[in-house]
Amino acid sequence: MPQFYLPWPWESQKPNILTPELAHHLRVRRIQIGEFFPIFDGKGQVATGKLLSLSGKTGQVQLTDIRLDTHRETPYAITLAQGLTGGDKMDWIVEKAIETGAQNIAPIQCERSILKLTRSSDSERAQKRLGHWKGIIQAACEQCDRTVFASLEPIQTFEGYLTESPKPALKLLLGPDATKSLYSVLIENDPQDIVLMIGPEGGHSPEEEVQAEAAGYQLVSLGERVLRTETASVVAITAVHSVWNPEMQNRLK
Repeated sequence: MPQFYLPWPWESQKPNILTPELAHHLRVRRIQIGEFFPIFDGKGQVATGKLLSLSGKTGQVQLTDIRLDTHRETPYAITLAQGLTGGDKMDWIVEKAIETGAQNIAPIQCERSILKLTRSSDSERAQKRLGHWKGIIQAACEQCDRTVFASLEPIQTFEGYLTESPKPALKLLLGPDATKSLYSVLIENDPQDIVLMIGPEGGHSPEEEVQAEAAGYQLVSLGERVLRTETASVVAITAVHSVWNPEMQNRLK
């Protein structure tokens, strides 16, 4: 059974009111009165819920065994700085980034991005997209049992992202023509917060690569083959965990 999201604050001594969204999900899952199910708040708190009532768009749940559980989060934070893609590819990338363990997602409008959302006239569309992606983050956490929501940054231009917000020391831009491999950089560095910057369809432009290097990014490759942008994000995040988190890999054997 998947876990279900109920925003904090929670009550332990009296029933909690269901949100309309949670009431709908419980109804779709055919959860019956008196049945138990897992609850999380998106910030690491989990609990066991017992359905007390369900009527229309609301209901009540009793919470017990409230505790902090973040064992699926890694001690290092992965930021996926993803070039905006066309169609529904961005939805897929956000979902898989959550499933594979990214803690932060930064949508970046690049020179070759088909989707354009950083003009002042695009602000309403951009907010709708961000709201949509936040819904995908929640649904992905429910499915893969992550208890902490990844943060979603505002949509930024490539130049703006390079200069505006503080970044970890280890910053990597992935491109098929790079002479250094992602694996070699990960082996040379201890586990730490990291930015993985991936371009849209067509990759980053040469000018963007020059700008990124000037801002402290290393250009790295995922191998001999040219990967689609949606494939590269999944492969890169998984590669980081494979090299830096061998204890988790051993537990899965």
